[in-house]
Amino acid sequence: MPEVDIVLVEPLYEGNVGFAARVMKNFGFKNLVLVNPCRLGDEAIARSSHARELLESAERITLEEVFERSSLTIATTGTLGKSVTNPMRMPYYSPAELRKIIEPIDGRVSILFGRENWGLNNEEVRRADIICTIPTSDEYPIVNISHAVGIICYELAALPRGEYLLATRLEMDCLYHHISTFLDRIEHPPEKRATTLLLIRRLLGRTLLTAREASTVHGLLRRTEWHLDHPEGDKSDQVPPDSNDPC
Repeated sequence: MPEVDIVLVEPLYEGNVGFAARVMKNFGFKNLVLVNPCRLGDEAIARSSHARELLESAERITLEEVFERSSLTIATTGTLGKSVTNPMRMPYYSPAELRKIIEPIDGRVSILFGRENWGLNNEEVRRADIICTIPTSDEYPIVNISHAVGIICYELAALPRGEYLLATRLEMDCLYHHISTFLDRIEHPPEKRATTLLLIRRLLGRTLLTAREASTVHGLLRRTEWHLDHPEGDKSDQVPPDSNDPC
C-alpha cells in the first residue's frame, strides 16, 4: 500500500493533535507529521488515549521537507474554487475518490491538513498535486481538523499493496522546470504563465506519472526544442535521444 503521512500544518490546539493521533490508530495509520505545532502536553496525551506512541513518534519537520520527500502531496481544504477558470483549488476530489486515485500506487503520499483558523494558504495549496475536500452541509461546511483526519483515514483504511512506483518529487520538479523553460521558448504570454503552470501541475498530479512516463514527456519537449532550433532544411545535427531529464 502507499506509505501515507498525515501532516498537520501548524495546528493551534494540542487537543486536536491528540484526537488526530487517536483516530489515525483507529484506522491503522502510524505516520503522524507535525509542521511547527503548538506545544503538546497533558491535554494532547489525554485526547490521544491509547495512541500516545503516535504522538511520541511523530516527526517534526518543515513543510518544505514534506514536499521534497513526497511522491504525491494532497491538500485538504474546505474553501473551493467557484470556477475551473481559477484553478487554485480546482479540480477537487472527495475522500472516497481519493482512495481510487492512490490505491494502485507505491510511494510516499502526504496528506496536508491546515490550521484550525484558516487552513492552508494559497501557496501551500498551489504546490500540492491534488485537492481534496469533504462534502459537508452548506449551513456549516468547515470540519474540525481531527474529524477531517478521521474521515479521510476511514476512507483510506486497508489500502491494497501498491502496484507501481510514482516518479519521485525530484523527477516531477525537474519536469515542471522543463515545462516552464519550454513556455519561454514558445513565447507563452507572461501574464498567463502562473495559471498555466498551476493547471499543468493539477493535470499531471492526478495522472500519477511513473519515472518512465515523466522521462517520455521530457523527450517530447526536447525533440520539440530541437526542431525549434533547426528549422526545416537544417539537418546537420541529429535529434537528441529521449534520455535524461535536464536537471
